[in-house]
Amino acid sequence: MQQLHTPHVVVVMGVAGTGKTTIGPLLAARLGVPYAEGDDFHPPANIAKMTAGTPLADEDRWPWLDAIGGWAHGRAGLGGVVSSSALKRSYRDRLRAAAPGVVFVHLTGSRELIEDRMSHRQGHFMPTALLDSQFATLQPLEPDEAGVAVDVAGTPEEIAERAAAALKDLPEPPR
Repeated sequence: MQQLHTPHVVVVMGVAGTGKTTIGPLLAARLGVPYAEGDDFHPPANIAKMTAGTPLADEDRWPWLDAIGGWAHGRAGLGGVVSSSALKRSYRDRLRAAAPGVVFVHLTGSRELIEDRMSHRQGHFMPTALLDSQFATLQPLEPDEAGVAVDVAGTPEEIAERAAAALKDLPEPPR
């Protein structure tokens, strides 16, 4: 009898420009689950702030994280992939409070590579100038957090494949 695998609800995290919006859908397709774009959960005031080059304060992020957490909670046992910078431990704790089984794929790379990729993006509201604040805010996954770090060198397909392979090594989410 085939072992049924409960799909993870995955948060693809990392600083701006690591490829969350590119890798997320590719990873979701590999896992056979839906993808949700984290930026779509931002209230208009947050988008306006970021477009103006103003970093978000924690107070700005709580409703956004709660909305993502609500989506992730609704996908528990079904699986899904959602993007969210989730730069601080407190943000990931907030997501886990809403969706306890969530796991993280932290997209990592050198500042030079990420800045180069950001400079070639079209039509995105996050200016390259905010990259320094993103790196300053970033608190990488800690050993007690369910998740994997995946290097963003290579093609999107290679990165998504590495992420899917790394997730296979994580324990199954609770049923």
